[in-house]
Amino acid sequence: MKVLVVGGVAGGASAVARLRRLDENAEIIMFEKTGYISYANCGLPYYLGEVITEKEKLTLQTPESFGKRFNVDVRVNQEVLSIDRNNKTIEVKNLLDGNCYTESYDKLILSPGAKAIKPNFKGVDDERVKTLKTVEDTFSIYDYIEKNNVKNAVVVGGGFIGLEVAENFIHRDIKTTLIQLDPQILINIDYDMIVPVHKYLIDKGLDLRVNKAVKGFEPNNEHIKVELESGESLETDLVIMAIGVAPENNLAKEAGLKLGFKGSIVVNEKMQTSDEDIYAVGDAVEIEQKVLGKKTMISLAGPANEQGRLVAGSILGKEVKYLGAMGTSIIKLFDLAVASTGINEKVAKENGFDYEKVVIYSMSHASYYPNAKDICLKAIYEKGTNKILGAQAVGFDGVDKRIDVLSTAINNGMKINELIDLDLSYAPPFGLAKDPINILGYVSENIIDGVVKQYHWHDIPDLMEREDVVLLDVRTPFEYKNGHFKNTKHIPLDELRDRINEVDKSKKIYVNCHSGLRSYLACRILSQNGYDCYNLSGGYRFASSMLDDELKVLDLYPCGVSK
Repeated sequence: MKVLVVGGVAGGASAVARLRRLDENAEIIMFEKTGYISYANCGLPYYLGEVITEKEKLTLQTPESFGKRFNVDVRVNQEVLSIDRNNKTIEVKNLLDGNCYTESYDKLILSPGAKAIKPNFKGVDDERVKTLKTVEDTFSIYDYIEKNNVKNAVVVGGGFIGLEVAENFIHRDIKTTLIQLDPQILINIDYDMIVPVHKYLIDKGLDLRVNKAVKGFEPNNEHIKVELESGESLETDLVIMAIGVAPENNLAKEAGLKLGFKGSIVVNEKMQTSDEDIYAVGDAVEIEQKVLGKKTMISLAGPANEQGRLVAGSILGKEVKYLGAMGTSIIKLFDLAVASTGINEKVAKENGFDYEKVVIYSMSHASYYPNAKDICLKAIYEKGTNKILGAQAVGFDGVDKRIDVLSTAINNGMKINELIDLDLSYAPPFGLAKDPINILGYVSENIIDGVVKQYHWHDIPDLMEREDVVLLDVRTPFEYKNGHFKNTKHIPLDELRDRINEVDKSKKIYVNCHSGLRSYLACRILSQNGYDCYNLSGGYRFASSMLDDELKVLDLYPCGVSK
């Protein structure tokens, strides 16, 4: 069997390696348009920031070492121009000498990846406007910074690449502005989880400008001017365009293969395209979002590697079934981690889910052991079934393992109250006897069973103006003095039993504390004394970051972590 593979990064390289492990006799040829294979896309921004200092570290395998280990004909700097499906051949151009040739196949795997979007703006082709997608792009940007003594830069786009580039530029003492079209960065995260992250990044030196649209670029001799739709303009030494990616679908489109979501290549559960002898994997393919059951694109290395492994078995007749992905992801922003899995609240609302949400704070490990850090967790679950739909986490330590546990839970259809039963590892340096994951289960179980009712930060502006409710703050006098909701009654939790008659029983009582724990305890006291009581999800620290126009707010880091 002769198998040709177009694309030598995550999906393509995984397919080749697995194919060889399963069949020592197959003839395998891999074509890669760039000069590198199996390289670390996700590590490219860190070379710009000199976190990764050796070029060789960016490539997991060289063409020579990969070819030798797996007995594969690896051809770099070779661009596949077209597919002749009737004759089962491809046309290839050697980019080094310009020569073209034809290669036949029994099976063809397409792993072309995705291309960085570069809109047709005025001035976009100036050498100072760059994108970051390949190793060559990385070296080009790095060399430009070195040769031109770049002092300031503008990054357009607040997704993973844009933010990682911005962080690494700041590490290089390059004054950096990030422009984002949307009201927030990282649109896979809910707005209420990301607003404190905005504040954190600004504190770290990022000039963050959301709700701004780029109109074009005006080059001059020394600088390039970034022109915004608002009429503002910024002069800078360098621009990085990071507004997203689009599937590399030219080959598939010209070959008449079926295309789907946003032009991605349609595949079945065996990763076959509309031509049974042509397979496709990676960022260019349409897959199913597991929670929604809808078609989408998920441009992440994990799904690409899984698909590559699976397609090798598929070609050799193994019964396989690709089930889709949830888009589980994480990003490091200086010392902060932001992660998500499944769907967010906005997507749940758009897709008509009847859902509830839970927000908690917990330490990353035992508070008495040094360097314990706060984690903010938000989970969304479907009412009735109680199945977890998605989760997000923000914190300085332990975020990765919590989001991975929640991803596993969603993947296996767990109910949110079943998180109580998870037996998770504990020792003071690593976790807590009641892990944050377990606490999500405890809190949700209380809501599901009616032990406590809750309200959310977006309910507060209306509640502050109503006379038929009592807003009760049960924090300490010091906490209350440093910031509180308007028109609130203050009774510290430890005084509540003795002062309960000061609370008007004819009104609904909306209680808050700093994180939601003390206010829960207050609600249990009040409800067992005949009061109609509601607990603030996430507490004052979560609400304060969203409502700082109405409140006197403490100077806080993300999700209420004090400086």
